Amino acid sequence: MSGVERAAPSPFRQPKGVWAVAFACVVSFMGIGLVDPILPALSKQLKASPSSVELLFTSYLVVTAVAMLVTGWVSSRIGGKRTLVAGLVLIVAFSALAGSSNTINGIIGFRAGWGLGNALFIATSLAVIIGAASGGFSGAIILYETALGIGIALGPLVGGELGGISWRGPFFGVSVLMAISLVATLLFVENTPKPARRTSITEPLRALRHRGLAIMSITALGYNWGFFTLLAYTPFPMHLGIHQLGYVFTGWGIMVAIFAVFVAPRMQARFGTVRTLYVNLALLAVDLVVIAVFTSSQLTLIVAVVVSGAFVGLNNTLTTQAVMLVAPVEKPVASASYGFVRFIGGGLAPYCASQLAAHLNVHVPFYLGAVTVAAAIGVLATGRSLVTQAEQGGAAAEVAPGPAMRPKERIP
Repeated sequence: MSGVERAAPSPFRQPKGVWAVAFACVVSFMGIGLVDPILPALSKQLKASPSSVELLFTSYLVVTAVAMLVTGWVSSRIGGKRTLVAGLVLIVAFSALAGSSNTINGIIGFRAGWGLGNALFIATSLAVIIGAASGGFSGAIILYETALGIGIALGPLVGGELGGISWRGPFFGVSVLMAISLVATLLFVENTPKPARRTSITEPLRALRHRGLAIMSITALGYNWGFFTLLAYTPFPMHLGIHQLGYVFTGWGIMVAIFAVFVAPRMQARFGTVRTLYVNLALLAVDLVVIAVFTSSQLTLIVAVVVSGAFVGLNNTLTTQAVMLVAPVEKPVASASYGFVRFIGGGLAPYCASQLAAHLNVHVPFYLGAVTVAAAIGVLATGRSLVTQAEQGGAAAEVAPGPAMRPKERIP
């Protein structure tokens, strides 16, 4: 093998099919922050309580979490591409239905259907990108996290601009963009053969018996509780308009993208995954404490939210890579197990935040978020050696030539 072939190829030189899935990932992750700018407007215009509005996150993420358990069962029977297509079709349909609804309960229900499609798409898209992307495992993760970062950055901006026209705009916007993604997937993603072995519907739960996967998943649950408390509930005490909220969370999303794509690999190479996560989670916990203490200060909230994007970006990249490395099961099964646990935390946190704020005070949800993130550090510490060993093994595999990148997938 020549010196040129040994050099790590750019993660951004990919086949058309990989780009089609990556674009769909961008739109899918836009859906996370898309509704942020319109939450107060929805509450006012539909005469819904903050608790009811927060169920837009809960129904979406809890259904996504539970549906993660069946994604492997589905994809092992119909193949990866068909599973992607099924997920995209559901997202297109239910996001359009949410935009057509006239009641908050209707939107909540359609967001649940959206979550089902999202689960089918998210769990399969990561596996498809890892399997088809040039540049090896790390390159595939960087590409996936780039899509995540761009989607999270654009979501609030698109949501704010379209929401300024009508609260229905963001929902219809996702439907149109996902329809484009659906066409691109059908045209450019190669047909994937059905796996030789069919996955059992209980396999993702059984996979959590593996200590490394369970530890990383629980760590992600604690982190996601704090993250989604910040993402979903800070729009209420900020008291900003739709456009202003869109700009604030776009700044947050840009920080997510920068730190996920450019900073995380450098921090990992210099300090290692575990040590970087320790410091990063501690800083996120401190950020949540600042929000809890200064909830009445609009400027402090804005700065703290934007700064938190750095911690979120680092954590997303490093945790996803650590899960894929430490799990001794197939990547789709690992993704489903991990997604199930972490999205449960992300789904329950916004609703609990609204209830705590209503019955106690607005500071308590953010203190609780800080505690769950700090607890995640303790959980991660119990599996430090497992993550470190897996990281060292993964680095060796990246250097050594092997079957990670099939000849037909190389980009000249």
